[in-house]
Amino acid sequence: MRAVIVASGFALVLLAGCKVETKVPAEGDNAVAISGDGNGSVSFNLPFAKGQVKLPEGMMTSANFDIDGVKMMPGSKITGFTIDAGDGGATVKARFMSPKSADEVKSYFLSEFGAKKITASAAGNRITGSGKDGETFTIDLMPQGKLTQGDILIVDKDKG
Repeated sequence: MRAVIVASGFALVLLAGCKVETKVPAEGDNAVAISGDGNGSVSFNLPFAKGQVKLPEGMMTSANFDIDGVKMMPGSKITGFTIDAGDGGATVKARFMSPKSADEVKSYFLSEFGAKKITASAAGNRITGSGKDGETFTIDLMPQGKLTQGDILIVDKDKG
């Protein structure tokens, strides 16, 4: 899954300027765990290193998060994420805040998925679909006054 590969590569770039504890991976230990919050605090646990890093201010706002080319709605901010990957596949969870209503966010995503020929449908404030590589995704939208909080779940099962 491209999101996991990009995030793992991103974590490797960050290793140079953070608190890192290196380790010798156990045989068969291919698990990767990365999590972050809206304040730019990121923790990672890779087969060869474990640590924390503080991203520059604004990094989460301008993060390049997408699902098969469908980017976050303009003006949205990632407020947290986790990535867990291993031999069985990968799970990506992301939380975001949008300055638009839930209906506007839902309409945006459905329109963008349609333009990219990605299977997606909505029931209430939930969007479900599957990406080009077979991963499944769910986007739950929760109105927060004039804003909308969204939770994204992407699951990619290992097909090997």
